[in-house]
Order: sequence, then C-alpha cells, then structure tokens
Amino acid sequence: MSGRSVILARIRTALKVAPDDAARASAVAGRLAASPLGVIPARGQLPQKERVELFCRMAEKVSATVKRVRKAESVPKAVAAYLRARNLPASVRMGADGRLKAMPWTSVRSLEVKNGPAEPEDMVGVSHAVAGVAETGTIVLHSGADNPTTVNFLPEHHIVVVDAKDITGDLETALSGIRQAFGKGEMPRTLNLITGPSRSGDIEQKLLLGAHGPRALHLIVVDGG
Repeated sequence: MSGRSVILARIRTALKVAPDDAARASAVAGRLAASPLGVIPARGQLPQKERVELFCRMAEKVSATVKRVRKAESVPKAVAAYLRARNLPASVRMGADGRLKAMPWTSVRSLEVKNGPAEPEDMVGVSHAVAGVAETGTIVLHSGADNPTTVNFLPEHHIVVVDAKDITGDLETALSGIRQAFGKGEMPRTLNLITGPSRSGDIEQKLLLGAHGPRALHLIVVDGG
C-alpha cells in the first residue's frame, strides 16, 4: 500500500466507514459535480464602476500600488514608468500570455522583455491576472506557460495586469469563471490568490515585506480591457 492509502485507511477506520460505502461515494460525487457556492459577502456586489474602485481601494489597503490605464496599449509605458520611479533595471520577465504579447513593448526602446519562467536574478516579473476580487483586492492567477508561477514569486517586484471587466465582486464568482473557462475536471494545476505583497509578522511581531515572495506588488488595471 502507498502512504496515501495507509492514511486514508486509518481515517476510514476512525470514522467507522467502509471503503465501498456507496452512499458516501455518491454524496462526494454529487458535491463535486454541483460545485456549491459558499456565503457571498455583500461588500463586492456593486455596479462595475464602483466594483473596480473598491478593488483598487482594497488593494492599496494591503500595501499594493495601483495604476489605472484606459487601454492595453498603455501598459508597456506604465511598466516603464514604474521601473523608473523605483530606480529599477529596465528589464522585466514574463511568460507567453497572448494578451501581454499583443501589447507594444517595442515602443519602449529602453525596456528589455525576457520570456519564460523567472530566474533568480530577475528583479521584476509581469503577469496577467485571470480575475480580480473586489471585496479583498485579491488577484487570481493560474499556472501554465502563459503565466509561469515562478514569475509570481521569484522577482522582488511583481507587476500584474488585470482587465477591469474581469474584476468580480467576490471570490466565488471568480472561481466559477475559471471553471467555465477550463471545463469540469480540467482546472489548472495551481491557482494563486495574491492579496498584497508577500509579508510575515512571525519574528518579534514585526512586519517584514518580501518574506515568501515579492516585496512589492503593482497592479495595472486596464479600464478598456
């Protein structure tokens, strides 16, 4: 038996149930098929304009910075402005996301764009979120070649582009959208929910940014996306 089988067998023994309990198997299958929603807070249930504004406010409350642009074509210049303002190298790392690739990066001649998974020496990573959550200022990113998970965690600065139309009021709606996009049983291997830059207060109760990932999170909201 594998270690997993041993652990599950012990749990069944403690619960006094058999591995071939048809009723329990049916209940599990029904719940997985239905994907029931949890309690949805009222805070994010707003018209789109107010929902996007709430998202930006909540993101700033958790130490993220936010820049709003009117169209996707403005993103490269917004990225370059962020780098200049913080005296960072004019170099970013990103995956193969089609939305990012379609942006006019060559219009910023001084900016170097490196593609593929992040390397330890990369200072800035750029990703495109699949969704945003207004009630908490959270961004949702799924793993894959388009937006490698390493870009979310290795660079000290993480710049995330999110389209205003993809900002939902609550997490449950964002997850439902991902299920619809990928299909049942085809969810991405990893789903990252990021709320502000990485931080820890474990040592002497002092807040430390960048403890387990980027110490700075910058969100670019594309209003016309």
